[in-house]
Amino acid sequence: MLNTIDHGNVRELRLARPPANALNPDLVESIIESLVLAGDQAGAVVISGLPGMFSAGLDVPQLMEMNREEMSRFWQRFLYLLRTLATSPVPIVFALTGHAPAGGIVMALFGDYRIMPRGGFKTGLNEVQVGLVVPPMVHQALARLVGPHTAERMLVAGEMMASEKAFETGLVDELADDPAAVVARAIEWCELHLALPRQALLNTRKMARTDLHGFFDQGEVPEVDHFVDIWFSESTQEALKSLLTRLANR
Repeated sequence: MLNTIDHGNVRELRLARPPANALNPDLVESIIESLVLAGDQAGAVVISGLPGMFSAGLDVPQLMEMNREEMSRFWQRFLYLLRTLATSPVPIVFALTGHAPAGGIVMALFGDYRIMPRGGFKTGLNEVQVGLVVPPMVHQALARLVGPHTAERMLVAGEMMASEKAFETGLVDELADDPAAVVARAIEWCELHLALPRQALLNTRKMARTDLHGFFDQGEVPEVDHFVDIWFSESTQEALKSLLTRLANR
């Protein structure tokens, strides 16, 4: 589900749950555990995916089978994953190797840098389209990248966009010519930063990301309860079932 590849002092964590690297409880736990280890063992981290598909977001078919207690536990761990990304002691670059909708780009909001290929690959926070509401820390992290008004337009419409527009808005930081070039460029970014004086780099990075850390100060439990209430509401369940029907008919 998750492959670890060391490139010198840069550790690549490659999502490997085909066909779409959908996020289920096991994958979320694997990412958390691997990030904790990488924070102790590597100078920087690259999180990558499959060629043409970084991650399609939450594994809705599996999550739809969960009861309320199971869903609460999963969502608490997913928010903890976001906290782990936000508070990582080492830089994290997201090598978005293809499509990165919903939960795929949500994770990347909390990294240091995001690289995506040109060529029709899509990303965006489309939660509203399936009856969901992003938690406040996700809204705040998005606004931190693209500005409050642009974040509002993206979230309210649940907009999906091509990688070129994502770059123009600041949702991603850099475009590569094709999916095969994304990981190499992410490693290069890490190596350039690791060549800087180490303590100065880490202290400055920590200072610059203080606001990102603060988005989690209220804790995750209230947001878990709120999200689960919405997840099990009648309108959201109908929207999610409609989504599953569309996916099954593709």
